[in-house]
Amino acid sequence: MSKRLLLLPPFLGLAATALFVSRTDAKSEALEQIAPGVWFREGDLKNLGHCNNIVIEMKDYLIVVDANFPSGARATMADIRRVSSKPVKYVFDTHHHGDHSYGNAVWTAAGATTLAYRGVAEEMKRYEPGRWKAAEKERMDVASMNQPSVEPPQRTFPGREFILDDGARQVEFYFFGWAHTRGDGFVYLPKEQILCTGDAAANGPYNFTGDGNIGNWPSVLRSAEKLKVKTVLPGHGLPGGREVLTGQEQFMVELRKAVKDGIDQGKKPEDLANLHLPSSVKNWVGDSFAEQVKDTYEEIHQGRPHGEIAGGK
Repeated sequence: MSKRLLLLPPFLGLAATALFVSRTDAKSEALEQIAPGVWFREGDLKNLGHCNNIVIEMKDYLIVVDANFPSGARATMADIRRVSSKPVKYVFDTHHHGDHSYGNAVWTAAGATTLAYRGVAEEMKRYEPGRWKAAEKERMDVASMNQPSVEPPQRTFPGREFILDDGARQVEFYFFGWAHTRGDGFVYLPKEQILCTGDAAANGPYNFTGDGNIGNWPSVLRSAEKLKVKTVLPGHGLPGGREVLTGQEQFMVELRKAVKDGIDQGKKPEDLANLHLPSSVKNWVGDSFAEQVKDTYEEIHQGRPHGEIAGGK
């Protein structure tokens, strides 16, 4: 059963979303208006390790999708002040990875409430503070927080769906299953038909499969595809349309199929180093492909999600 918060009376409706399939003038670390009251911020992954952020305007407050790293959180706050004077009330962690959650304490110190599917908090208990301690050695922004570990989300929802509705805009939060992580959360704006996917669907070669359930990943995306979606705002990569969902799904299908075929032929992981996938999914093939092949091999060979093999309980 969904949980709905009815807060405030309605105000003006919103126009339909713009569709961004591709663009060549993208600028990192800047807010781009996707629809009235909805902004997309492309994180500088290469130089700063930042994820993307989405800012959603409600009648009296803002919702931010993903806490980012601490430096990304502060930069996002500064950008928000350029477009709205409303306070950030909620920050939604799509999953537990540092680039999406390690800025939690920055937001809560500023008065926001962090929110997530309960699986995010469970993953933090599973992997932290080990990963936080490792990040402290590599990132000044994490070390400067002077915290023993990541701050977990203050509020979690246990079921498949959670809804915020203030009469001005309805925002739906979903958990469809284990794909990128055990706690993958999606944010959906039904009127605007905008879907924020976190890292369950990236637009480009940005997939990390180490904590994933590669075999189940496509089914999670198929559940998301049942929503009416015009615009996809991914955790990494540029905004796009439904092809981001279907392309990500097909990449995972083709990856697992190709590795399974190799296993059936008696090949070892090193024999699959030069594995080729169909050109239809080349957008998702990049520098991490060899690691994705290795993770898929291990998942199939051991008969359980790679996230369990990699140290999860």
